Amino acid sequence: MARLTHFDQAGNARMVDVSEKDVTDRSATAEAFITMKAATLALILAGRAKKGDVLGTARLAGIMAAKRTADLIPLCHPLSLSSVTIDFETNKRKRCVRILATCRLKGRTGVEMESLTAASVAALTVYDMCKAVDRGMVISSVRLLEKRGGKSGTFRAPKRA
Repeated sequence: MARLTHFDQAGNARMVDVSEKDVTDRSATAEAFITMKAATLALILAGRAKKGDVLGTARLAGIMAAKRTADLIPLCHPLSLSSVTIDFETNKRKRCVRILATCRLKGRTGVEMESLTAASVAALTVYDMCKAVDRGMVISSVRLLEKRGGKSGTFRAPKRA
């Protein structure tokens, strides 16, 4: 059974020492979904939201969040990210926006938390910008899709049914 790395022998929380790890190319992609009324999605796609460009603002918020992950998650290492991309897929039939956040760097520790934080904050930003017209939006299924690099290699989440 795998052990939890953020605890010492006495059970105290600790930051993992990564100083002896190899510097490798690392990347991680996470997704989040936000489901809404059809009219809300139409408003976003038409660029008619009162607060402005919803997806453009959510993209910037996601990028900013990835860069601030170590300030938000107590035991995360501050990282020098090489790249953060936020992409959106809209689905009119399901009335949702899928948010994909990918982070990359060359470093000693992975970027899973940065990609998860970016996807989450981008979804929260969509909610914030549209809540005046749709307080019933639902943010769901935030998960890591893929991570590459480091000693543990590649992880790919199973496909959804």
